[in-house]
Order: sequence, then C-alpha cells, then structure tokens
Amino acid sequence: MMNTQMTNAYKNQQVMTASPEQLTLLLYNGALRFITECIMAMEQGDIQKSHNANLRVQDIVREFVQTLDMSYELSKTWAQLYEYTEYCLIQGNIKKDVEQLQQAKSILEEMRDAWAEAMKQTHVARAVGR
Repeated sequence: MMNTQMTNAYKNQQVMTASPEQLTLLLYNGALRFITECIMAMEQGDIQKSHNANLRVQDIVREFVQTLDMSYELSKTWAQLYEYTEYCLIQGNIKKDVEQLQQAKSILEEMRDAWAEAMKQTHVARAVGR
C-alpha cells in the first residue's frame, strides 16, 4: 500500500513539473502501456480489461489530435496517422483482432520515438545556441 502511494506521488510530481514536450512523451508512453495491456488482456481472454485499456489509448490519441497546430503541414500528416491509429484501435476492439492492435502500437511507437528524437535535437540546438 505504501509503495503504491509513493509511486503515485512520484508520478503526480513528474506530471506537475514536466514541460509540455515531456508531457507529450509521457502521454505516448502511457498510450503504449495501455495498448500493451489491451493486447495482453485480449490474448488472455479478458475482453473487458482489453476493452477498458483500448478506450484509454483512444482517449490519448484523440487528445493528440485535438492539440495539433494545424497551421503546420506536418500536423496534417500526424493527424492522418492518429486517425488511422484510432481506426486500428476501434477495429481491433470490435473484431478482437490483435493484428490491428499491433499495427496501432507500431505507429504509436514510431511517433513516440520521433517525438523523443525531436526533443533531443531541440535540447542540443538550445545548448549550442547559448
């Protein structure tokens, strides 16, 4: 019990002190954690747990779409990737299709990795600019 409270307090502190870029990375990691949970639960036959985890991933993906600045061409591309990811999540949930879920997971991993790399490049550029 005490361990869980400490973990939750740490996570809360991490979110409260994170930059917007770090929050986005935390959301990607959360989405990947939930989709992994979704896939594992589906493979184990726990349909309700799989469904609940899937809905959490969908919520995160929708949040990503809503926060895109559509004045950038890249945002339009990312919006299409998010829409396809959500499609895969929904189809995987409806049809109990792990392949669809794996496709969504793969896209989210690539997007997360691209985001993390962009964060690194921005950090290096800021450091050099000083």
